[in-house]
Amino acid sequence: MSGSGQRLNVVPTVTVLGVIKARLIGATRGHALLKKKSDALTVQFRAILKKIVSTKESMGDIMKTSAFSLTEAKYVAGDNIKHVVLENVQNASLKVRSRQENVAGVKLPKFEYFTEGDTKNDLTGLARGGQQVQLCRGAYIKAIEVLVELASLQTSFLTLDEAIKTTNRRVNALENVVKPRLENTISYIKGELDELEREDFFRLKKIQGFKRKEVEKQLAAARLFAEDQVVEKISLQRGISVNAAQNFLAAEKDEDIIF
Repeated sequence: MSGSGQRLNVVPTVTVLGVIKARLIGATRGHALLKKKSDALTVQFRAILKKIVSTKESMGDIMKTSAFSLTEAKYVAGDNIKHVVLENVQNASLKVRSRQENVAGVKLPKFEYFTEGDTKNDLTGLARGGQQVQLCRGAYIKAIEVLVELASLQTSFLTLDEAIKTTNRRVNALENVVKPRLENTISYIKGELDELEREDFFRLKKIQGFKRKEVEKQLAAARLFAEDQVVEKISLQRGISVNAAQNFLAAEKDEDIIF
C-alpha cells in the first residue's frame, strides 16, 4: 500500500468507506466523460486544421486575383478611380457578424458575412473601365469571404486548442492523482477495518475462554457445596463424623460402566 502522502487523511470507518467509494465512482464517470469530450474536441480540432490549410491555399490565389483585378481597373479607369469609388459608397454593403457554435460543451465563435442594403451600380456608368471596376469589386468580395472564413477557423482553432489542453489536464489529474489517491484510501480503510475485525475476534475469544473458566469454577464450587451438604446430612442422620460420612458417600458411588 502506498504511503500516507498518496491517500486521503480520513478516519477508517465503514461510513467513510462508503463515501470514498461513491467519490471513486463519480471520479471514474467524470474521467470517462472528459475522455470522450477530449476525443470529440480532438476530432473537431483536426477537421478545422484541415480547413485552415485548404483555406489558406485558396486564399493565396484569391488575393492574387483580386490584386491583379485592381491593377487592371487602375490601368483601364485611370488613377482617379479612388475618388470616384469613395463618392459612390456611403456605407459598407458587406458586414460581419458573430455567433457561437456548441461543440462538446465548448462554445466556438463563428464569423459570417452578410449584405446589408442595396448594392450600388453607379460605377458602371464611368466613362472608362466601369465593367472592370465591377470585376475588381467581385474579386475583393470573394477575398472578404475567404478572410471571414479563415478568421472564423483561426478563432475556433485557438479556442479548441485551449479547451483541449484544459480537458486533458483534468483527465490526467483524475487518472493519475484523484483516482489513485481514492483507491489507496479505500485500500487503507479496508486494511484498518480488517485489522480491527481481527482484534475484536481475538478479544471475543479471550473473553469467551475467561467466561468458560469462570463457569467451570462455579460448577465445581457448586458440586463441592452440594457434596458438603450431603455429607453433613448423612453425618447428622447417622450420627457419625464428617470424615466417616465422606467415606460412606464415596463407597456408595457406583463404578463407571464401560460398554
